[in-house]
Amino acid sequence: MQTQSAPAARASLVPTPTGGLRVAAAADPSLGAPVKFSLIIPTYNEGKNIEPLLTRLEELLEAPLQGSYELLVVDDDSPDHTWEIALKMAETHPRVRVMRRQGEKGLSTAVIRGWQAARGDILGVMDADLQHPPEVNLALLAEIDKGADLATGSRHVEGGGVSDWSLFRRMVSRGAQLLGLIILPGVLSRLSDPMSGYFMVKRATLSSAELDPVGYKILVEVVGRCAPRWIGEVGYVFRERLEGESKVTWKLYVHYLQHLMRLRIATLHQSRFLRFCVVGASGVVVDMSLLYLLSDPSKLGLGLTRSKIAAAGAAVVTNFLLNDAWTFGDLAKKAPGASSKLRRFIGFAAICSLGIGINVVILNLLFNYAHMDRYLANAVAIVIVTGWNFLLNRYLNWAPLKTEAR
Repeated sequence: MQTQSAPAARASLVPTPTGGLRVAAAADPSLGAPVKFSLIIPTYNEGKNIEPLLTRLEELLEAPLQGSYELLVVDDDSPDHTWEIALKMAETHPRVRVMRRQGEKGLSTAVIRGWQAARGDILGVMDADLQHPPEVNLALLAEIDKGADLATGSRHVEGGGVSDWSLFRRMVSRGAQLLGLIILPGVLSRLSDPMSGYFMVKRATLSSAELDPVGYKILVEVVGRCAPRWIGEVGYVFRERLEGESKVTWKLYVHYLQHLMRLRIATLHQSRFLRFCVVGASGVVVDMSLLYLLSDPSKLGLGLTRSKIAAAGAAVVTNFLLNDAWTFGDLAKKAPGASSKLRRFIGFAAICSLGIGINVVILNLLFNYAHMDRYLANAVAIVIVTGWNFLLNRYLNWAPLKTEAR
């Protein structure tokens, strides 16, 4: 094993980056020669675990990476001097680097600061408490080498699991995942284990966004803001902590909820469903205008049902053209040509025709039996049918042109 002197080890104490939380597309050359892989290990009071973890990681990574890696311990100025223990190791372990953060705390920001100071093209993170099996790094690297933009360890795929979790803790974990699917379906649906803190991502994928995490769960932040094209998952068994105290508290789940809401707001402009609703709103203008002209007693005074069918039919045509060009435009480009467009229009019209049928039934029930104003009744019916139309069109009509959607 290559060694280095104590003064050289002191050079392994990495300055903490400041400013925004964006990861550069290329490593800072002043930090040293680039490497293939940088593994960030955020710590706080992990003095009993850090030495065996770093030793095991070097045993695993040295041969396959031929020294082209670094283990960057990012410590939040632990009272037990975890950073100092890691820095002492750097005297005889040249792949180890240490960052001692003072004045800034939090796991998610610790990870990002580590990535900002990293030299690798592949950037990873794992816990220091030995609950993440170190050997899973090799499987995650293999997923990246296959072409994945992000590879994550999962407790919920084949080969994954938890060791001795209570039923209550399992239910809380699954409940958090379900809540995430409701609030942020386009992100959480891509991950079998969104609460995982064990993953790797290509630097090029990270450099596309300014990160702004809350709490501990940075994986959701990365997927939500950076939208990796290909996500690979590797099963692992989550181990119980042997040394030190668990940092899992109820506040972690509060921060998780805050994080989901922040991401939902931040990515709202990217939402395919929002675009569908905007197009639908334009269709409402067409629909309402024609319904007024055709059915109002002061205008043509035609029957309500016939007027509604004509108005909705016109709205279907305008909605299709806008959805095909904007809402699902990225998918439509994968199948250009008049015949493909016609096929999509027929599918869209068929789905929306079913929606029109539902709309007509709801409208008549509300107008004739609930004695609701005709325009208010129509608006209520449109809201109900919008969800129907989006889901069926997304997954039955544009799905054959599949790419990741939000």
